[in-house]
Amino acid sequence: MANLSLKHIYKVYPNGAKAVNDFNMQIADKEFIVFVGPSGCGKSTTLRMIAGLEEITAGELKIGDTVVNGMEPKDRDIAMVFQNYALYPHMTIYENIAFGLRMRKIPDIKRYKKDDKDGHKAGEPVLGKDGKEIPVMRKYNKREIDEKVTEAAEILGITEYLKRKPKEMSGGQRQRVALGRAIVRQPKVMLLDEPLSNLDAKLRTQMRSEIVKLHKKLQTTFIYVTHDQVEAMTMGTRIVVMKDGFVKQIDTPKNLYKYPANKFVAGFIGTPQMNFFEGTLKKDGDKVIIDFAYSDAKITVPYSMLMKTTPQYLDGTKTVYIGFRAEDVTLEPERVAQSPAKIKVRISHSEELGTETLVYGDINMDGDGFAETSTRVIIKSGGFKEYMPDTVCEAALDINAIHLFDKDTEESIMPRIPEYNYLDCKVQNGNITFLGNTLPLPPAIECGDGVGEMLIPVSAVNFDGGIKAKVFGSENINGQILLSLEINGGRIYALSEKVIEEGIVNIGIDFKKLILKTDGKEILPMPLTNGLDGTFVADKGANRGEKIFSLLIDGVKFAAPEEVYSKMFAATTGRKVYNSQFRYEWSPYDIAVADSGLKAEVEKMLDYGKEKFAKCRVGDETLYVKADKDIEGTVFLSPDAGKVSVIESQRQIRIV
Repeated sequence: MANLSLKHIYKVYPNGAKAVNDFNMQIADKEFIVFVGPSGCGKSTTLRMIAGLEEITAGELKIGDTVVNGMEPKDRDIAMVFQNYALYPHMTIYENIAFGLRMRKIPDIKRYKKDDKDGHKAGEPVLGKDGKEIPVMRKYNKREIDEKVTEAAEILGITEYLKRKPKEMSGGQRQRVALGRAIVRQPKVMLLDEPLSNLDAKLRTQMRSEIVKLHKKLQTTFIYVTHDQVEAMTMGTRIVVMKDGFVKQIDTPKNLYKYPANKFVAGFIGTPQMNFFEGTLKKDGDKVIIDFAYSDAKITVPYSMLMKTTPQYLDGTKTVYIGFRAEDVTLEPERVAQSPAKIKVRISHSEELGTETLVYGDINMDGDGFAETSTRVIIKSGGFKEYMPDTVCEAALDINAIHLFDKDTEESIMPRIPEYNYLDCKVQNGNITFLGNTLPLPPAIECGDGVGEMLIPVSAVNFDGGIKAKVFGSENINGQILLSLEINGGRIYALSEKVIEEGIVNIGIDFKKLILKTDGKEILPMPLTNGLDGTFVADKGANRGEKIFSLLIDGVKFAAPEEVYSKMFAATTGRKVYNSQFRYEWSPYDIAVADSGLKAEVEKMLDYGKEKFAKCRVGDETLYVKADKDIEGTVFLSPDAGKVSVIESQRQIRIV
């Protein structure tokens, strides 16, 4: 059994086409992971890279603690089930399952075949001169093969078919044989590439259950590829949704459905697909007005229900996508009467599905409800209900289930972990007042007096300050603890490394991450990434044949550790690494002021109270460097090559 680690995995073909872009994921032992997405999204390519059937362009793939990038498929201890069963037609089912074992050798240790006069007993390990057991590779014997095939056949319920040929079996039975051929290997990882796509709908449903049951019985890591979102939702412990070579979201089935990170995931997961409208959001005091485009629909809701919304979308000028699932819109008279958020819908037609009825309509009274427009709405109603076409009625919206997306990027603007806390503030005499608290602004923030807004990133709220806050709620979001805090009647969010019980805590603000807007002026946060362009070079070492590899930046060399240059060589196979342009990136904490290195001019010091940073100029680049004391004039900067992030400029591939 094994866990998997995929870091910055790319697949780029010679013509420059990117099949997989910057795939990052940690897969725990015994997980059932499903890759899902439309054709051409890169899911099968990723699976084949894990199997070793496709070469990895860049990135690091680990199975267990072993980096397997250059390892042959047969040595990775994985088994793969393909879309077509690939059974040998001339062999029996027993022979098909056993074939891989007959061809495969297994590691063992040398043992005595019989008792000898020196006191060694049959079966005891033979020790070498160093006192260690002598390793050997041996073939499976007939008894072992028979035991494994019999066990696999019993698990899959095909014991009575072992003497048959594949042509005498149904599609579902052949699929079981293909699974059996994989599980007799007892691999660390099972890879399944759309194994049910050739089966009819009823048999697919049955085999889904069989594979889930098989996963529980084998207790090994499964990675399953499908284009069917129903398969993904019903089988996976976690799902990877992909599109055009990019990972759009990785999460549990429940979280994908309830908290989609973008419009693609929201529309891809769930049947029928989510309703999407266009509209604007306008914050007015403690309320938000939601205005639906191309219709007369407009509702007003408390701002407290939309607090996680990214602030810049609340000015009423930016068009956004507004999403509601079919079950979050209702025509039930009792619920409509009690709802504060109601819109008018013109019914066009309905579909009776037995336990529920899908009602189609339009919030534009001139819309037909058939075309997939930004005003069409699908409503899920329980049981058999008859709705007359062209009827205009009121529908209630569940605002607690609203989804909001940027119109251009289609990314969620209402994430589970909000990016910012959006607060009103006042600046006067070098102090800032918000939520009834007044704090001195650090010297680095040069701001005139005035009234305005402050955007505090959730990550900038720490537990090392003098602001008293009351914890009144916490949520574990994929291992991150999101706290809801109350300060003098106002509410903000913070991230914590551990669960904090409800009660009073002291918090502070990391001012270098703050965005401040007063009287038309905007103070932006200090950049936390420094970038420099450079190349890669090799020099002869002191010993014969030795080479020293370095990052060359502005004529200065910085020796690269093996973990960095090995990834650079691996990612540029077939290309000349020495002729490539790279973008090297560091955080302000990974560049030091030294006696030698890159020549820089200090433009100013930024004093944030507990920390100081030097704003430096290196050529045309601006760098921010953590400094223990004030510095000025010309200095030399030495970045830590072991903590570099490397991007190949031409193909825009993040290598390290």
